[in-house]
Amino acid sequence: MKSVKVAFVGLGVMGFPMAGHLHKAGYSTTVFNRNSDKASNWTQEYQGMSANTPKAAAMDADIVFVCVGNDDDVRSVVYGENGIAAGMKSDAILVDHTTTSATLAVELSEYCQRQGVHFIDAPVSGGQMGAEKGALTIMCGGEPRIFERVQSVMDVYAKQSTLLGENGQGQRCKMVNQICISGVLRGLSEALTLAEKANLDIEDVVNTLKHGAAGSWQMENRAVTMAQDKFDFGFAIDWMIKDLGICLDEAKQHGLTLPLTQSVNDDYQALSEQGLGRMDTSVLIKALSLEK
Repeated sequence: MKSVKVAFVGLGVMGFPMAGHLHKAGYSTTVFNRNSDKASNWTQEYQGMSANTPKAAAMDADIVFVCVGNDDDVRSVVYGENGIAAGMKSDAILVDHTTTSATLAVELSEYCQRQGVHFIDAPVSGGQMGAEKGALTIMCGGEPRIFERVQSVMDVYAKQSTLLGENGQGQRCKMVNQICISGVLRGLSEALTLAEKANLDIEDVVNTLKHGAAGSWQMENRAVTMAQDKFDFGFAIDWMIKDLGICLDEAKQHGLTLPLTQSVNDDYQALSEQGLGRMDTSVLIKALSLEK
């Protein structure tokens, strides 16, 4: 068993396998989840430990990881008499894997500093598949010496982890990531629509183009399923709506407008209103039929 003790708060489709990787790598791992059934399932699968409150999970942990839904969810598990911060020992590190606003990352950094602990904002990319395979990309903001303390631990579920700068910069990099994904999916949606109308075989198209300049993860992993009308692959558009809203708010702070991002977000909202909010982001192709 490794000497570093960790806690993991939030056992959703990402957090559940991420915490599992920590346990399997030999880290003493205590988990907390608001739905206690998930925590019970995790302890049964990994023979790890669970706690009744975020505070209890954080007790004696050297590093506490969080992966929940949004800014308010993070605040709900960090603050308060039963929150993570109330249980953290001096010099411990809080690592937030949630995709949030950069404003929250700065807020948490300042709060942790006053509490005598440290903070790294560390949103991830790679989806449920990346979490299960231990192949996530992690974008971090914080102090270099603190990042160095957590990087080797995060490596058990990451293929890449990078420090982008001060607190908040990890979240801003994740915003760039989400904008890029949205743009690729918009282009892919239009391209597939044309290919189908032109009676091209989609698998042949993908196998031809994926090796060239048009190749992308989205093309290789989602183009065929988009053509097959399959959209149940984990990252729901309701979460992307949240993420793109964060991107648009950040852009306003810099005096920018992001027309493509706004357009894609509007399309996702329209799809969600039609009951498709739990479908994955590649369902964007259906927005083309709404625009007729």
